[in-house]
Amino acid sequence: MNKETINIELSKDEAIVFFEFLGRFNNIENNSIFEDQSEQRVLCDIECILEKKLTEPFRKDYSEIVKVARENVRDEK
Repeated sequence: MNKETINIELSKDEAIVFFEFLGRFNNIENNSIFEDQSEQRVLCDIECILEKKLTEPFRKDYSEIVKVARENVRDEK
């Protein structure tokens, strides 16, 4: 396995929104959209990485945190 890495920077709000999405996405039966199981594996790995970095998902007010993060990330109309 290639051990070369690439770093991607996300704002805290982007990380929270992405983590929330990946949590939902990884828990549904979605095998038909993947061309290879490796794609699914990468998404699960990213979810795990974010879970290790974020403390917000373990807070009682997490749903409010997600709501605010989504508002902050959303394009302006």
